[in-house]
Amino acid sequence: MRSHCSNSMVAAVAAALVIVSHASAQDDLADVREKTYRLEADRKLRYTLIGAATPGDRPAQGYKLLVVLPGGDGGDGFTPFVKRIFKYALSDDYLIVQPLAPKWNKQQKIVWPTAGSPTRGVKVPTEEFIRLAVEDVAGRAKVDRRCTFALGWSSGGPAVYAASMTEGTPITGTFAAMSVFHWKDLTLENASGHAYYVLHSEADQVCPFWMARKAAAELPRHGAKAKLQTYAGGHGWRGDVFGNITAGIEWLEENASLGTTVAVSVAE
Repeated sequence: MRSHCSNSMVAAVAAALVIVSHASAQDDLADVREKTYRLEADRKLRYTLIGAATPGDRPAQGYKLLVVLPGGDGGDGFTPFVKRIFKYALSDDYLIVQPLAPKWNKQQKIVWPTAGSPTRGVKVPTEEFIRLAVEDVAGRAKVDRRCTFALGWSSGGPAVYAASMTEGTPITGTFAAMSVFHWKDLTLENASGHAYYVLHSEADQVCPFWMARKAAAELPRHGAKAKLQTYAGGHGWRGDVFGNITAGIEWLEENASLGTTVAVSVAE
């Protein structure tokens, strides 16, 4: 079974540093609400819905959604950071859906098991988990289906790639950060018409940079639109974290509905 990154322990430690650096205090999160729901498909499937504590007018087209698959252990310890993504990187017409990584067995090594990375005991692969969570949110609020994006970093990256290429996916744009790209395990022809924003550091020693370049080059060959954006500092959220996320989401908003336009842009 293939590891998502070259060293899963290093990836978990790197991701944990993000939580420490961004969640040392939560005084700034009083105006961001969260509520966790359990899906009927399986008791282990839970997600946290994040939005404004005092919602304004409901968007006429419905709320845009950002499904966030954290790295590390994918658990609720990342929720303060994900709430800051909502507060500092998104407009108020968004809701965030944060699936909480289920533990299907005690020795589980893959944080977000997909149909292409089978794990003992998995009843619902992550692609289906995402679909069920989005549908559950759509039953609670009006959703703008045109802007239903997925953000996954480190161990969450492979799963958002896979979800974007699954038949019937609700995801219209994918943001993969500091992630590997196992193209041989993906149904690349299903990437047609999809938009991919790839954020990666050339100095990443955990998830190799050449895989990000491979994603940015390979996906357009299958009818997708892709952009590779680099940042300094190595694996993990570095520099202007929320500014970088905003840039990626804005790019997806501009490009997610462009159909089969074939293009690749590598920005330094």
